[in-house]
Amino acid sequence: MNQSMINSAVTLGQLQHKMDTTSNNLANLNTTGYNRRDVTFSSLLSQQIHNQPAAEQEIGRMTPGGIRVGTGGAVAQTAVRFEQGALNRTGRDLDIALTEPGYFFELAEGEDGNRRLTRDGAFYLTPGPAAGGNSLVNQNGESVLGADGQPVTIPADYQAINVTEAGMVTVTMQDGTVEEAGQLQLVQVTKPQVLESSGGNVFTLPAPDELNLDEEDVLNGAAGTDIFMQGSLEQSNVDMAKEMNDMLQTQRNFQFHSRAISIGDEMRGLVNGLR
Repeated sequence: MNQSMINSAVTLGQLQHKMDTTSNNLANLNTTGYNRRDVTFSSLLSQQIHNQPAAEQEIGRMTPGGIRVGTGGAVAQTAVRFEQGALNRTGRDLDIALTEPGYFFELAEGEDGNRRLTRDGAFYLTPGPAAGGNSLVNQNGESVLGADGQPVTIPADYQAINVTEAGMVTVTMQDGTVEEAGQLQLVQVTKPQVLESSGGNVFTLPAPDELNLDEEDVLNGAAGTDIFMQGSLEQSNVDMAKEMNDMLQTQRNFQFHSRAISIGDEMRGLVNGLR
């Protein structure tokens, strides 16, 4: 009875983690560029109990000897899924979607010096450090980098902004002239499992030496690849039907283990009441 209650109590805490992850996915169903999270489980340590020491009593037995008793389940991994989300046409010049999975915009480095990447292409303009120029930034005010490693700057007196399929940003001025504002930096991550979520639809790439990998083993520079779509945004890749099904299964498992604890407690009460 004690073992069954321990198994259920341990598993309940892990099921709560699964429920929290599923709830977070559903809450971000309409978040631009959001990548869903999946939780996988593994069994904890188990004990082999041999309650029949006499081998002659096991003659003709077809099933494995003894009883294998576990100690519950635990979350093995919470993985981010980078499948392509649906594209939503917005018509806004500064909305840019990436049409292939595995590619990211690059943002200015954080305070830790690590590279910062995002799939969220909802960009804005903010006054830049140079007079007469505006910096292209994300919703958090972080600068969007060009292929030269510098923030993309848009002239203040522009009339229209155009982004080609290859990510080249051109600006039409008030007098009708066209200027190049830069090439958007595009990074292809070949090992997305090494990315760390830092919130706000932004991922941090740790320094390669911390991962015991070379930079070429993790990402490739892909500036000029024809996967940019101006006037569109990538929606989240959350499948509402799947998430609701996962939530129902998790709730049923939670109910099952809660009931197991209640039954174990009732049996202990019966044993204590024996005279």
